[in-house]
Amino acid sequence: MRPPAAFTLEALAGFYAAGGSAVEVAREALSRIKAFNDPALFLATVPEEELLARAAALPPGPLHGVPFVVKDNIDAAGLPTTAACPDFSRMPEEDAPAVARLLAAGALLLGKVNLDQFATGLNGTRSPYGTPRNAVRADLIPGGSSSGSATAVAAGIAAFSYGTDTAGSGRVPAAAQNIVGLKPSLGLIPTRGVVPACRSLDCVSIFAQNVADAAAVLAIAAGPDAADPYGRAAPSSWRTMEAAPPVLRLAVPEQAQLLFDTPDDAALFAGAVARAEAMGAKVTRVDIAPFLAVARRLYDGAWVAERTSALRDWVTQRPDALHPVTRSILEGGLGRLTVDAFDDFHAAAEARLLARKLFATCDALLLPTCPGVPTLATLAAEPIAANSRLGTYTNFVNLCDLSALAIPAGFRADGVPAGVTLVGPAFSEGRLAAIGAAMHHAAGLGPMPPAPAEMAADEIGLFCIGAHMSGLPLNGQVLGFGGRFLRAARTAPTYRLYDLGNRPGMVRAASGGASILGEIWALPAASIGPFLAAIPPPLGFGRVTLEDGSTVLGFQAESEGVATAPEITARGGWRAHLAAK
Repeated sequence: MRPPAAFTLEALAGFYAAGGSAVEVAREALSRIKAFNDPALFLATVPEEELLARAAALPPGPLHGVPFVVKDNIDAAGLPTTAACPDFSRMPEEDAPAVARLLAAGALLLGKVNLDQFATGLNGTRSPYGTPRNAVRADLIPGGSSSGSATAVAAGIAAFSYGTDTAGSGRVPAAAQNIVGLKPSLGLIPTRGVVPACRSLDCVSIFAQNVADAAAVLAIAAGPDAADPYGRAAPSSWRTMEAAPPVLRLAVPEQAQLLFDTPDDAALFAGAVARAEAMGAKVTRVDIAPFLAVARRLYDGAWVAERTSALRDWVTQRPDALHPVTRSILEGGLGRLTVDAFDDFHAAAEARLLARKLFATCDALLLPTCPGVPTLATLAAEPIAANSRLGTYTNFVNLCDLSALAIPAGFRADGVPAGVTLVGPAFSEGRLAAIGAAMHHAAGLGPMPPAPAEMAADEIGLFCIGAHMSGLPLNGQVLGFGGRFLRAARTAPTYRLYDLGNRPGMVRAASGGASILGEIWALPAASIGPFLAAIPPPLGFGRVTLEDGSTVLGFQAESEGVATAPEITARGGWRAHLAAK
């Protein structure tokens, strides 16, 4: 039985449901590696006989028989970890927790792939093992530092891959090779077993063909590791895929802060913004100057010294073992002053404050992933400047403790791909995935977004009818209590609605009622009590009957509290009333 042409989770699940075997997928993956014929791609592969034996004995699980590769700064037992430095090579005895979780879920590891040495760079050309070929256009950089991780997915060899991301290495390669790159929140995926770049900022990232696949892998990879000092648990309300907010609020940089390599790159970003608006998004221009300013400190401040500290002995005692560009960057950290580091830390804190204010009023920040994808020749002509330009819109994200999702945005007239990135607060991966999947599909480049998960056992549905709905002033309270949007819904035609000034009041009517439009949000059960305590009278929670006869907890008002308020039942809902006002 022939494996599917596209190694996506959905296609592979269908193949296995029809009777296909993981051994057949393993053979197909080996065939694709041979056909791609890039000696700079893999730094170590699982030997063919061992790979086929592993495929025959894979455990059942959500990733059963799904082939993947790992960036060679992440440990996989039995395969050397080189970080693209031959003299650094060591043989790990155990898998990094991030890898172990995938293997336990049934995934099939093909091998370790190339990278910018010690994950230092955004272009993918800083490896003594050569430069992995860009699978979209061979004359373009593959993007880095996770170059091989992106190439293996873009070439169809692996269904997904692990990269790492400190300054954009999980996003720039995605833009360069027309795939999805998911950069999780700091500490969400354990970094134990990962060769550090900037240990306080490092993330394990995920590349995939579509957003749903990346989200599915994240669901398995995420979770605290007791031995990881930088690990942290996600909130109980955290999900890897939610429903897109019905009223989407996007922030976009001011026009003067948008930098592009060509007019075509600018047009592709403008097209992504226009598609979002066509989807109903409200787009607001914002000043991101503080983000851009702190981004420059990543390679010109304390965090260079942090990179150097991870490899101090190599820099001071074995510098000849390092790639010349990597060596130059790391040597720059030796002269940094501690007193200057505090200026950097304070600047980062100011940028985080801006981020908190920004995301209190918007669902995501939409950015170009990079100004453009340069050719190998352009990069060779100006290796430092071109690399720095790639990080214009990526360097600040980890410094500000944000999450990000890079998606394809189309192709220039000359066939060069472009991408956009959605940025949100820590642990907003589910919301970003919902928005990103919808935008990827709207661009004609991705599949239909999957249906969001219904309520979990520890969640309670809450019917919102007023200012707590998506995009309205009090929606931040719902999000703050861990709420996630499920769907729009209508009540049974037995309710009356009143205008209480900045919010509505709804009461069950003995007669003269109507169907009222609202939204159902899922909240952690533990949050319902504290949320109710924050609601002022005459509002409270009660059981609301929906038009299909089911009931759900929802906002209701005391009859006495609406006695003198104007009735707006005929409007059918708070949004319609606001529009009429």
